[in-house]
This record gives sequence, C-alpha cells and structure tokens, in this order.
Amino acid sequence: MEDLNDGSPEHTAAEETRSPDIPRSDVRSERRVAAVSSTALPAARLTLPGVMDAEGRVDESRLRMYIFKNGGVCPSERGLVWRFLFGMYPCSSTALERSLLQEQMVVRYQVMKRKWQQFLPKAVRMHLNGTDAELVAAVRHFDQRQAQAQQQTQDQSEGVRDRLAFLELQAQILFERVTFDQEELREATRIIDKDVPRTNRDLSYYQEEGLGNLLVLRDILITYAAFHPEVSYAQGMNDLCSRFLEVLDSEVDTFWSFSCYMEKFSKDFRADGLHRKIELEAALLKELDPSLYAHLVSDSMESFTFCHRWLLLGFQREFEHSDALRLFEILSCDHLELISQQVDRARYQERLARNCSTEDHSESQLQAINTDFTFELFICAAILLENRESLLRCRDDVQLIQFTSSLQGTLDLNSTLKKAERHLYNYCKRCAWDYMNECCRADVSTEEDFLYQLRSLLVLR
Repeated sequence: MEDLNDGSPEHTAAEETRSPDIPRSDVRSERRVAAVSSTALPAARLTLPGVMDAEGRVDESRLRMYIFKNGGVCPSERGLVWRFLFGMYPCSSTALERSLLQEQMVVRYQVMKRKWQQFLPKAVRMHLNGTDAELVAAVRHFDQRQAQAQQQTQDQSEGVRDRLAFLELQAQILFERVTFDQEELREATRIIDKDVPRTNRDLSYYQEEGLGNLLVLRDILITYAAFHPEVSYAQGMNDLCSRFLEVLDSEVDTFWSFSCYMEKFSKDFRADGLHRKIELEAALLKELDPSLYAHLVSDSMESFTFCHRWLLLGFQREFEHSDALRLFEILSCDHLELISQQVDRARYQERLARNCSTEDHSESQLQAINTDFTFELFICAAILLENRESLLRCRDDVQLIQFTSSLQGTLDLNSTLKKAERHLYNYCKRCAWDYMNECCRADVSTEEDFLYQLRSLLVLR
C-alpha cells in the first residue's frame, strides 16, 4: 500500500523515550498480602502537570493525553492514576468526596462478599490437595492478613464504627433482593479455583508473603461472578484482574476498578464479542496488506484465531512485564482512537465532502473511516506486519501458533507503538482522501481547485 505518512503527530506515546524515573519493573522491596482498602489514597495528589486542581478534581482529558504522550506514568503514581483512569474514582470528585466514597465502597464490597459466602459456605476456602506447597503457604499468609484486618476493625473508634454500621445497613438494603443461581456460582467457583493457581506466580507480586494475593484474587473474582451473572467468570479474567491487583495493591479497589473496566469490555469474554474483534482485525489487515491477509485466511489456517490471547489480555505476555503494564495503560487512555478528538478533523472533512457529492451518489457507496478499528487492532496489525515474512512461511494453524508463541516477551514496545501509530494515520488519511476523491469525481473540472485546497486539510498534523 502507498505510504501516506507525511504528517504524523509531533508527540506520541512511541516517540517519547522511557523516562529515567520509570524502572524496567515495578518491584516493591517487601512482599506482603494486599490491603483490604487503601485509606490514605483518596487524599493523595497527582503530580502530573495541570491534571489535578487544588481541591483534588482531575481533568480527565489532560490525564488521558498525558498518559499517551508520555508513554504511561511513573510506577509510583500508577496506582492513583488507574483509580481515575478506570473509573473507580470519578474525575470530578474532590479529595473529601473520595474519602467518603472510599468508605462506602469498602462496606459495599464486604457486604457483597459476605452474601455469597453465606450462600456457598463450602466455597469460602479454597480446597487444597496438599501437593502444592506454595498454595498451602498462600492460605497461611492470607489467613494472617484476615486476622490483622479484623483486629484493625476492632480498634476503630466508636464514631467510625457507627458511621460504618449505617453504611452497612444501606448496603444490605441495596443488595437484599440479589439472588444467586447455586449451580452457576458453584461452576464459576470451580473454574476460578482451577485458574487462580495458574496465574503467573513468577511475578514478584506473588513472591514470599505475596503468595497470599492469590487468595485475594480468588475472592475478588468470585464476588464479581456472583454479582454479575450475565458475565460470571471466563478463563483469562484471572490474568486481567491480577494486573489490577498488582498495581492497586488493594482488594476493594481492585474489585471496583476491575468491575468498571468490565462494564466496557465484558463482551470480549463472550464468544460473539471476541469473534467480532477477530473479524475486525482481519478486516484491518485486509486494508493494510491484502496479500498477508489472503495467506492467513487460506483453507489451511483458522483465520486469525491465533490473535485471540493478544486481544483478550491486551498483549500481556508479548512484552516485558513493565512494558505490558504501560501498553495496557496507553490502550485504556483511549486517546488515539478513531472516535477520539484526534481524528475529528478527518471526520469533519468527510462532512465537507458530502456537500460536494451529487444527488445520485449514495453515501453507502463511499468509503468512510471505520471507527470500530480501535488502536489495539493497529497494535496487533503492526506486530503481524513486522513479522510478515515469517507469517508467510507458516503453512497451517499449528505453525502459526508456534510462531506467535515464540514472540512472548520479545517485542519492543516503543518500536511497536511507532509502527501502529504510522499505520493508523496512514489509514485515516487514505480513507479521507479516497472519500473526497469519490465525492468530487462527478464534476472534476469545477471542483479541482476546491479539491486541491481540501487535500491539504486532510493531513492529520
């Protein structure tokens, strides 16, 4: 395809070099089990320039732009940033309002957790066969943390206990009519108990006393499944939720942030949702490289199913761990999407072009930008195109899976981001130009000057 990249943005996630204060991995010096809640964070301040005002309100647009332009945030601020980015804290909330909101979220989560535990008392503890010494140690560390949390509750002042008792009464009323399907919840718990031990224990977060975080992860996932029966639990959610738990280091905060994220992306864990995403990836590659697309959809291939894990987990295993966290952050900021302000200029040109189209030229015949092509699809396409020759040598689905598995942990994030951004901008400009050219083809002689002027505007600067 013709390279139209003559006007890519001046500042992008890929063009920023890694900040010297962002280490290769976010490793805490002392491993421990995650806290139940982060009581100090509601009043904490972000140091990102121009993002938070004096009362603690966050400018969401500036936050998302900062994440994209700087290729993520410093690990020391990541926990607080994610609480805003994923919707646990409303960006419009003040520090005082967040303190009250935090108490409410803690109490509501505890009431929800207690409700399913009373419904399925045998599921409160993970059943161990004794052959996994690490899991046995995990239960011990988790129990110690539970005892400490109970002691902290007993040490609360009378005023705090009265306030929390009122919040608990409200929560009980709120969830009073929630019912569970016993068979479905048992099945979800059974699958969770299989998947949680398979979570990547090589991460420093799950080392030593941090093994207890596996049990924290289990409780979060069962609580989510119990109160979201339309989604319940699907394989892969453990890896996704683990990412939130590692960064937020709080059971309550992880539950609510994960729940907010799943409101938008739960469909990806359903067969129809993931099939749709794979179809979009195939359609995008067909636009960018028809020859490679034709090869991958040949009779001996299973058409892009090898991209399943990449798209479901946000390339969690394809990049070095700290880079995978950065990429998840960049993708979640939604700054460079075809529905974002960055591409409004191209869509505005489409509306202008519509004015010069003839009456017998139906809009359905014209090519427009496909706003379903999210930036993660361009990331995936960039990886495929970078490995084009190797993919063309693959002759069946087994070889494809073997090759893509060999990429785990080997990809360079900054390079991949640059390529993905270039493909996105080229796609936008080509669509806008083709659209305008088709619209004005009916009367070239009278529209040549107008077309020439519009062409200069179609370049996204």
